[in-house]
Parts: sequence; C-alpha cells; structure tokens
Amino acid sequence: MRSFFNALSLSTVAIILSGCGPQASDRPAMTAPPVEAVQARTGSLPLVERLSGTVWAENQVSLYPEITGRVAEVFVTDGESVEVGQPLVRLVSNSAQEQVRQAEAGLRIEEARLRQSNAALAEVEAQVNRYKALGDRNLVSDVEMETLNAQRETAAADVELAEARVEQAASTLAERNDALNKTVVRAPISGVVGGRNAELGMQVTSSTMLFTIGNLERVSVRINLTDTMLRYIEIGQNVRVFPTDAGSSQPLTAKLTRISPFLNRITRSTEAEIELVNTAGRLRPGMFVPVDILYGQSRQATLVPTSAIFTDPNTGREGVFVTTSAPTPTTGTELGAPVPVVFRPVTPIARGATEVAVDLIQPDDWIVTLGQNLLATGRNEARVRTVSWDHVMDLQSMRREELLADVLKATSTANAN
Repeated sequence: MRSFFNALSLSTVAIILSGCGPQASDRPAMTAPPVEAVQARTGSLPLVERLSGTVWAENQVSLYPEITGRVAEVFVTDGESVEVGQPLVRLVSNSAQEQVRQAEAGLRIEEARLRQSNAALAEVEAQVNRYKALGDRNLVSDVEMETLNAQRETAAADVELAEARVEQAASTLAERNDALNKTVVRAPISGVVGGRNAELGMQVTSSTMLFTIGNLERVSVRINLTDTMLRYIEIGQNVRVFPTDAGSSQPLTAKLTRISPFLNRITRSTEAEIELVNTAGRLRPGMFVPVDILYGQSRQATLVPTSAIFTDPNTGREGVFVTTSAPTPTTGTELGAPVPVVFRPVTPIARGATEVAVDLIQPDDWIVTLGQNLLATGRNEARVRTVSWDHVMDLQSMRREELLADVLKATSTANAN
C-alpha cells in the first residue's frame, strides 16, 4: 500500500494544485511541490506477527463412495444445505439388490433346516423319556438306552449346526444389505455441499471425490507457527483476520484457539487454529487470508502513519520527510507557504497495520504523508496542506480501486472548473 500511495502522489498533488489558487493563466510558477503533512504523536503499538492462513469450514470433509459403481442419480448440487443422513448420490444397485434377495432366500432355507433339526431333537427327546419309563420297569436293555442317548446327542449337534448356519446366513444378509446401503452416499454431517464432482452416468471408485461438505456458519483459520514463534505466541491471544472479500475492509477479531504440540521434523513448524463465527459469510473455505496475532505492546515511542515511511532509492534507507519549521494551518484543498523539508532516516521500533513506531522523530514534528516522490528529486521546500490524523487513516484504509476512483473524480472536477 505504501508504494501505491507513492505511485499516486504525483496525480494527487496535481489535483491539489488544480483545485486551489488562481487559474493557470495568471498563476506564477511554483518550485516548491505541494504535499500533505500530519503531526506525529506519542503512543505504543501492539506487537503483531503477520501470517497467512487458510479457511476451513467446521467439520469440513470430502465425500468418497465406499464401493465401485456407476452414478445413477445425483440428489444435490453445489451450495445446497443438507441434514445428516440425507441422500446425496445413488449408484446403480441392481446387482446389490439381487445379492440381497439371494441372501434372504439363503437365510430362509437355513431357518427351515433349523426347525427340522429342532423337530428331530424333540422327537428323540420324547423317545428317550419313554425309554426311561420302560427302563424303570426293566423293559429296555442298556444297549437300547445307550443307542437312544447317542441319537439324542446327534440330534442336538444337528441343532447347533443349523443355528450356526442361520447365524452365518444372517451375517451374509447383513453384509449384502450393507453393500446395498453403500450404493447411496449420504451426508455424514449437517452443512453445505460444494465441490461437486458427481455426474450422472460416471464410473466412480473409492478414490473418486464426489463432494465437499462442511458447516459454513462456523469456520477455522489454520496457520503455521515456527518453533521461534512459539516463544511468544500462546493460546488465547487476540488475532485479527482480514477477509479478502469486496464487502468490507474491517478485520474479524477472535482469539487463537489451539496450537498443535507436535512440530514437523523437517520444517520445525506446527499448525494453529482460530475459530470464528461466519454468519455474515465473509470467509469461504479455501480462502487465503492475512492473519495478525497480537502478542504484546511496544514501548512508548513516536508514531507516524505507515504512508509516511519513504525508502530512499539511492541508499535504500527508510525515513520520513520532516518540515524544519511549522507549516501554516490550512483548510480544504488550501496550500500553505513554502517551508523547508528534510529527509530524516528512522529505525522502526514496531510496525502496526496503519502506524509505525520510530525513533529520532519528535511527537510534534510535521511529517509528510503524501507527495514524497516530488521531494525525492532533491527539493528542500514544499507547500504543505496540513491534515488530521483521521484523514490519513481514512486514506490508508481505502482500497486501491476506491482511491483511484477518488483521484479520477477529483481530476474530472478540477478539469471542469
């Protein structure tokens, strides 16, 4: 943004000149370029670690079929809300249905055999009881009783075998029913579906992703922290997330929710998460967003706007242009009389989103915030338009498109006048 302000300095200064003073025909030549300046102030800045994160929906999962088959029907499309258990895709199931019918028939057969075995056992048990009564009167020999007991044991074994076969047939039926159920892919959670890759007639396998599903009302932003950052970044610290939407430039505020205790052995980094409520829909899964982690406060120092920092193209040294005498207070697009201006190198102590804490600058110094490019050519005087701190902050918060629109609008107005 700072380089963009510098790139627009010439255009903005031209607008300032065209919007004030006499007409070009009777205006004397001016060697002191017009600039905007604001007074520095004293304060402290939050210590910020700027990182990049990726947005994930709550419970975000990718859906794959569990079996191989051909898509027979797709019930939902991208952006639809679904409830847990709701059908999403149905695969061709003719073969699975036939296998279920075969398994049901097999179970009925085994159940019939079990009834036969139970009937045979009951018959042998009845005969054993009769022989016992006859044995009490010595009408049955021991050999006959032993033979009958052996028949009872055989009948009982047949019953156990029939029961096992029934269990096996029931298990086969359950397995076939499970395979039939897998021909319908259902939503594992309630949420919104997206990333549709399921089309009617396509052949799918267990490695074919059909949908992505997640709860968009709650999201998490995942960031990577190095082992060095873990010395001062902790769970519970305040964070600011900057959505890349076109609706608002205001960040979302939250707290650092969790940090994984395991570091990658190669990158020496770990993953952290920030949970946010997303009812306004400003964050979308997969979005790449800047994240500021606020982990403390800098010491008291002189603050200047971010747009005031200028990099000397000859030395590469950062600094600010300072007026050596107080400029005349102005209003509107009015410009003051020329005042001396000098470039003063500074060392940033802390950087914020809109302000920089620096040394070697006094809190009451007037700092040039717009027009530095015109002074970088070696000029040591400037006509200053004094502005408020809020004006500079508003200008810095404007998006590039908004700033260009304002410049073009001002240019049109100036030309019309």
